Amino acid sequence: MRRAALSVRLLCLLLATLSPLEAARADDWRDRLGAEIERLDQGSPGRLGVYVKRLRDGSVFDHGADRSWYLGSTAKVPIAVAVLQQVDAGRLQLDTEVVLRETDKVDGSGPLVWNKVGQSYPIDTLLARMLGDSDNTAANMLVRVVGVEALNRSAQDAFGRDEIGELTDFTAVRRAVYARLHPDAGELSHRQLVEVAAAPMPQRAEAVRRALALPAGALRSDIDEAYAGYYAEGRNSATLVGYGAMLERLVRGELLSPASTERLFQAMKFGTRGSYRLEAGLPRSLRLIHKTGTQHQRACHMGVLQPQDGGRDATVVAVCAAELDEQRAAGRLFEAVGRAIAATALVPR
Repeated sequence: MRRAALSVRLLCLLLATLSPLEAARADDWRDRLGAEIERLDQGSPGRLGVYVKRLRDGSVFDHGADRSWYLGSTAKVPIAVAVLQQVDAGRLQLDTEVVLRETDKVDGSGPLVWNKVGQSYPIDTLLARMLGDSDNTAANMLVRVVGVEALNRSAQDAFGRDEIGELTDFTAVRRAVYARLHPDAGELSHRQLVEVAAAPMPQRAEAVRRALALPAGALRSDIDEAYAGYYAEGRNSATLVGYGAMLERLVRGELLSPASTERLFQAMKFGTRGSYRLEAGLPRSLRLIHKTGTQHQRACHMGVLQPQDGGRDATVVAVCAAELDEQRAAGRLFEAVGRAIAATALVPR
């Protein structure tokens, strides 16, 4: 309640500095976007959260943005920020070689999980793999290099201490979920974790049971219940308000040196446009940095349109959804959200 009251006071102060016409326009785009987002949320099988901030005038729209949302692979952006902060501090170099360990390997996007233990990769390559390919093993390697404690200090500073839960590596996510199926899941090797993930999601619990050589009926829950219980713990989750604040600080140059900011922009596909989720609904003429995240019944897409020039004309967008098909349903929903943002927040003044 205190944070909400503060947000209202700040908004009033902002609007007081705008001309009457500017203030009316700021309210107008939020009202029109709000009506469309409400319609989309009501028509969705799950829950939708949306945060949009126009940095040129400071106006903000939020729909469920103060709720905690599971980040999935969008957690890789604060990992990259923490790594590059250590590069800026001289504790790491972009050409520092990191050796692949068996304990780094985890299922998910990217090819590194299939590479030989003992191979080494420069940090710069791991950043590109983690953000460009969304490689979970590359992410694990970078979390190991930067350290979980340093990662969480960096994230709390960037998001706001009350806006983000504890960040972990991606193996810890798998173990925490599977432990809700059976306490012996902690004994699964990294190779077994990868093999379990080869099973389709409805059969994932049964794959865990077979890997542990447990008798039928030994599991405590099904995979849906296991993931739901894990999400409720709040790890690897954040508010969209906090995520948006981190992105704003990034494009304003408050988190990293100019060289590291540029490097992160490149890894976040600056200047390269696709047609996935929000991208499909946003104008292709505008430049974008972004990252998606996907896990069982969870999806996110975070980004900044026109992030260049210190974010002078940037629009920060953070969108997450829960309790829906994380692939097809989320893709269609996020595309529609992108179109709604394009028709309202991005209309020139």
